[in-house]
Amino acid sequence: MVDSIFIGLSIITVGSAILSLESRELLYGGIALAISMLGIAGYFIILDAPFVAMFQIAVYVGAVAVLIIFTVMLVRAPNTVTKKETRKRKIAGILLGLAFLVLAGSIIGSSAVTQLKFNEDAPVFDVQEIGKGLLTYYSPVLIVLALTLAGAVIGSLALARREDIEERNESTS
Repeated sequence: MVDSIFIGLSIITVGSAILSLESRELLYGGIALAISMLGIAGYFIILDAPFVAMFQIAVYVGAVAVLIIFTVMLVRAPNTVTKKETRKRKIAGILLGLAFLVLAGSIIGSSAVTQLKFNEDAPVFDVQEIGKGLLTYYSPVLIVLALTLAGAVIGSLALARREDIEERNESTS
């Protein structure tokens, strides 16, 4: 099981790193860089080093990659994102998304999250236990939440940027 996860993770990590290097548009290169860094965090999860994986996601994906993407979106010319939506790109996007979901599900399924047991004799409110729980058992949930929020912010900036471009084009016509 771990071998298949490693091979899938390697394909996604190396593929997105190559895409990051070969991308003609900086925005797509930044997104591919973030996916590659997520793949590296997946390697740390396989090596049973969740703290290093969380640090990788928080610092590199959460800070560096998102900073690159925001900088590109806010500073670059209006033609940062092309609207060429071919059938091949749609199919590739769907397949990449499905591969990512299968890989993330298999990593989370094989981690300690599925073997969670609650202690009924524990005190009702203990700050140290909450901190340990957030850093161990509930870390995948927090990571998914952070990535969802980052994706929502990036998507809203992209949509706002497109509306500004369309309004400028309509006013000049």
